[in-house]
Amino acid sequence: MGLLTVIKKVKAKEKEIRLLMVGLDNAGKTTIVKKLCGEDVSKTSPTLGFEIKTLAHNGYKLNIWDVGGQTTLRSYWRNYYEQTEGLIWVIDSTDVRRLKDCKEELHKLLVEERLAGATLLIFANKQDISGAQSSKELLKALELDKMGERHWKIVSCSGITGDGVRKGLNWVVEDIAARIYMFNS
Repeated sequence: MGLLTVIKKVKAKEKEIRLLMVGLDNAGKTTIVKKLCGEDVSKTSPTLGFEIKTLAHNGYKLNIWDVGGQTTLRSYWRNYYEQTEGLIWVIDSTDVRRLKDCKEELHKLLVEERLAGATLLIFANKQDISGAQSSKELLKALELDKMGERHWKIVSCSGITGDGVRKGLNWVVEDIAARIYMFNS
């Protein structure tokens, strides 16, 4: 029995998925996680380091690693790549002046070997704010057409209202489950 088969059998019993949520500072990562967990989103402060939230979703146990996005913390992101099945990149859709930085940081992640098989969900956050870039505009600005074979999707959302958040989570969980749990016994 090959190692991949053993890993899939172990995963099938656990039904556990590890999601890494990253993006530039102030993109709304923690707000989205709090919304998913049913917590109050009115008081959110910048994440210094990381926070792990575990929640049940559609029969799976999700471990969401919410990692701070400040410039000084980005070099530490690589410490969280191991065993990540899903990557959630959060964009502040209103922050047009940092789109270039956002694109550069995202593309740095996409070439990381330990994230090669990870499904990518891009949350175009803050769609409830006037002047937010559309998913189509962000798709072009981030040059997402250069991603190659990776499974990915961009979903418009608002961490404050919750619009689009469940839709994105459903997609990333279904995509990962189709790959990892396809040989359930």
